[in-house]
Amino acid sequence: MTTRDFMQLDVFAAAAGQGNPLGVVFGADDLDTAAMQALAAWLNLSETTFVLPATQTGADYRLRIFTPRQELPFAGHPSVGTAHAVLERGIATPRSTNGLGALVQECAAGLLPLRISGEGAARMIHVRAPHGVERAADARAVLASLLGAPLGAVRPTLVDNGPRWWCIELADETTVRGLAPDLEAMAAANRADDSVGVAVFARCAGPGYALVVRAFVPADGIPEDPVTGSANAAIAAWLHSNNALPATRFRSSQGREVGRDGVVEIEVDAAGEVWIGGLTQTVIEGTLTW
Repeated sequence: MTTRDFMQLDVFAAAAGQGNPLGVVFGADDLDTAAMQALAAWLNLSETTFVLPATQTGADYRLRIFTPRQELPFAGHPSVGTAHAVLERGIATPRSTNGLGALVQECAAGLLPLRISGEGAARMIHVRAPHGVERAADARAVLASLLGAPLGAVRPTLVDNGPRWWCIELADETTVRGLAPDLEAMAAANRADDSVGVAVFARCAGPGYALVVRAFVPADGIPEDPVTGSANAAIAAWLHSNNALPATRFRSSQGREVGRDGVVEIEVDAAGEVWIGGLTQTVIEGTLTW
């Protein structure tokens, strides 16, 4: 048994108790894949990351990302949260680029840049998501799991940005917030087409956010993920490809339905790449034995 440092964070959160929880394990060099997966399952958070030395030139650190049931090549809130954690621990020092701090994380999806602005409680971290690619797939099974919810203007599609997300626009904010999907049917549909989950959203006319988002991951044992960076990035990439973005910079609201009110800051740059970010709160610092 080895004792190693551990942090638990809330990501895309203006305060502790909001956003999406994340476990970050340091000094994981001696853990193999099975041990990492077992620890992630035991912690039972949406994701747990393991911080490792970089193996590629240009990277500041490497991370591996696990849900309770599988490893992911990329996920948004683990990327943002782990960057917060390595900065808090002094493992990496941001470089200055165009007036912003910059880091590069190495993960299974490759080398991904991060931007850091502000300090302390006001520190905002953005990660550039892998480029979202639409995949051909039959939407009928996953749409049936939504129990006939009225659709929005853009056709449903499967977007791959590391994980594979069904992106489905619904008619309005009320429909999204009141949605009660058939999670068993949805899980079967996700397993059949190797998708990680279903991201539903609607456009919002009120102030504060342009989209409302909910993300369901029942095949991974997560009925509803609180606040999901990769799903928001997939939605933004899909809207960009359809010339349907609400703006090049906007916010989404996610997590209220599970008591985890979070905000994701989204930007689509001039090259069409999607950046997702937000605030992170440190909730637990300590050690664990595994």
